[in-house]
Amino acid sequence: MSEPRADDPPLTAPAAPAGPPGPPAPYRWRWAALGVILAGEAMDMLDSLVATIAAPSIRAELGGGASLTQWLTAAYALAMAVGLITGGRLGDVVGRRRTFLIGTAGFTAASLLCAAAVSPGGLVAARGIQGLFGAVLIPQGLGLIKEMFHGRELGKALGMYGPVMALSYVGGPILAGWLVDADWFGAGWRMVFLVNLPLGVLAFLGGWRFLPASPPTATTRLDLVGAVLASAAALAVVFPLVQGRELGWPMWAFASMTAGTALFGVFGWYEKRVSRGGGDPLVVPGLFRKRAFSGGLVTGAALFAAVAGFSLALSLYFQSGLGASPLKAGLAVLPWSAGTVIGFVVVQVLDGAGALSRLGRPLVQTGVVVMAVGVGAFAGALRWAGPEVTVWRGAPALVVVGLGTGLVMGPFFQAVLAAVEPHETGSAAGTLTAVQQFGSALGSAVLGTVFFSVLAGRVTAATEADASSATARPGYARAMEITLGAEAGLLALTLLASFLLPAKPGGTTASRLTGNDVGD
Repeated sequence: MSEPRADDPPLTAPAAPAGPPGPPAPYRWRWAALGVILAGEAMDMLDSLVATIAAPSIRAELGGGASLTQWLTAAYALAMAVGLITGGRLGDVVGRRRTFLIGTAGFTAASLLCAAAVSPGGLVAARGIQGLFGAVLIPQGLGLIKEMFHGRELGKALGMYGPVMALSYVGGPILAGWLVDADWFGAGWRMVFLVNLPLGVLAFLGGWRFLPASPPTATTRLDLVGAVLASAAALAVVFPLVQGRELGWPMWAFASMTAGTALFGVFGWYEKRVSRGGGDPLVVPGLFRKRAFSGGLVTGAALFAAVAGFSLALSLYFQSGLGASPLKAGLAVLPWSAGTVIGFVVVQVLDGAGALSRLGRPLVQTGVVVMAVGVGAFAGALRWAGPEVTVWRGAPALVVVGLGTGLVMGPFFQAVLAAVEPHETGSAAGTLTAVQQFGSALGSAVLGTVFFSVLAGRVTAATEADASSATARPGYARAMEITLGAEAGLLALTLLASFLLPAKPGGTTASRLTGNDVGD
């Protein structure tokens, strides 16, 4: 047998060089888990909308002053605002699946407390607990989606948020009105909270079965001191705005608002101290040195104050001023909701065509102007109708308001986060969402106070509930007219603050959220 020559081919092929590891196998139950997450999102959004429709019926049964109507929205939004600052971090420390289940269970239990309330104070406290657990529940969704989906599927999963939000936005007021009017089992307004019980149980069981058991991703401690400072500052500002009118605007109310503003400054100083000491602050201090982000916080606070305040004013005027039933009042805001959905669709079309990156800030400003035009048209429609006004008289104007709302909200978060570095995105998104909720609480407090202050000088307590009386109707009409003027002021502030936003957000929404082009 001859020896092999040096130029003979090898008897066996050499082993192939090891390549980079392939992508991990997709999570088996990812689409079922997405349904669970979206159900939690819908449950939270519905509860943020139903209270304004149910408020007159709640006040008629439980009593309480006019401030109860404001607190039903403000307590939920304020508690969520302060809770969101730590809610996202809690998922990193405890695990997102476990935190989602805790939030769902707590939110469902708080809904039962709301339905069982027998006093105004008890209901407001339960609404606050709802908001806190909502802040624990909601931030986990995006993190879980990023764990389960990749590439094109991630873009599709994130794209499901828009339709769910739109459906909740349109259906929330109508559902609330129908539940109150239907008076199922004699529960009346309590059904708007009891409906969360089966939804919450299904979401909890679905989360237990389908969500991935994600381990904690951080070993840092929660910045509890920072959370307390932010909570105290927000409460010190909002509480006197809601209660001050009924108490005759005592000096402590103004002192509280001043102290709250100062506490926000102390919060900023403390966060810088934590960061310099190598700790993990709730909010990355460097964010506030970015003009676009700071301007976005001011813009967002004014914008969502205008949206929440306008929603409250509409419900008060339609039900108490024009005598509409809760269902009719819910249907009457449908043109606003439908216009908002149209605005969202326009933004999505522009984003898909790559035009959103070229429009950027001008689109936000266009939306604010369209909202203002719609508010002006609504005020004109009410004045022109005079004593013959109905809840449907301003429907075309509300469509215009909604169109502007969608044009603003669609690109807003992207425009603000465009100035944020990748490692700051989590903190920035949480802070921005918290400011959104704080703005909602502030808007309910400010515009609600304006409405009731004007009303108090024109409608007596005896005729306040009788919208058909000759005394009450002009008083409600005047209160609505002045409130719409205040709404225009908030929109003007939003427009001015929007000039601090970056001119172009850069990239599509999907690429901004995923860190790469979904089409790759």
